[in-house]
Amino acid sequence: MNDLLSRIFSPATLNETLRTATPVALAAIGGAMTEHAGIMNIGMDGMILMGAFFGAYGSFLMGSGWLGLLLAVAIGILVGLLFALFVVKLKADEFIIGCALNTFAIGLTGFLSDSVFGHKGGKGMAALPKIYIDLPNVLSFLGKGLQGLSILFYLTLLLVLALWLFVYRTPYGFYLRAAGEKPDTLRTAGIRPERMKWIASILCGITCAVAGVYLSLGDLEGNFAKNMSNSRGYVAFACVIFASANPAKAYLAALMFGFFGALGTCLQSYISPDLTAAIPYVITILMMVYVVVRSQNKKKSLRLRKEKAL
Repeated sequence: MNDLLSRIFSPATLNETLRTATPVALAAIGGAMTEHAGIMNIGMDGMILMGAFFGAYGSFLMGSGWLGLLLAVAIGILVGLLFALFVVKLKADEFIIGCALNTFAIGLTGFLSDSVFGHKGGKGMAALPKIYIDLPNVLSFLGKGLQGLSILFYLTLLLVLALWLFVYRTPYGFYLRAAGEKPDTLRTAGIRPERMKWIASILCGITCAVAGVYLSLGDLEGNFAKNMSNSRGYVAFACVIFASANPAKAYLAALMFGFFGALGTCLQSYISPDLTAAIPYVITILMMVYVVVRSQNKKKSLRLRKEKAL
């Protein structure tokens, strides 16, 4: 038992938690933008997968992880525009478009991967740098936990702060929230809510693309495999709902997912790996159940207050 506890509360578990949480957090903060704008973006998994492939492809073509990142961001913008075209401009159902985007991404990246890299996938491409820092001995636990993390981990922290400030501390963030909650009121103020929905979709495309690049050029150091998003987009969507689309809370929810993923790794010596691999996804389901119950309780409480007022 002591051995298990020492493994759980160790720098290696902290490192695994942060590594696992980062791509989910990147997608979740982008999903928070579309959620505030009144768009249910279930297509984040496809956006992540597209970012992972085109980041790897850009690195393969140009021999630079940074140029691969730029290509992935450009593709993320295009995918965000495409998503907004159907959902905002053509008024299509966002759930259907999101599912179609996920299916399309799996097929497209699988075909392109076979064509460019072969059936074994892409390996050994130029990756993004990892950061190694020296902290004082008093912070040795934290220092060991932070060793070898991709530079995109630190970019994620900056993006969480930047998008939180954007949503809650800027006029455009107010317009974004109004576009989802009170679009008619926003329109009477002379601001088109459709414009804010386009912006939210583009931001989501960018952060999901960066999440994909983290997988292929960050965490896996220049490797691409088919369907490597591995349902992280759905987990990110659960984090958005659980956090009420607050970017900071969505990051904390992603950390919780990452911790239970790391916990599953620690338990593999005691439980079947097939079961431990399912732990983060079980926690995700429980998160969604909690959100539904919380929502129902709020509605019930509101109804009771109205009845008492009458």
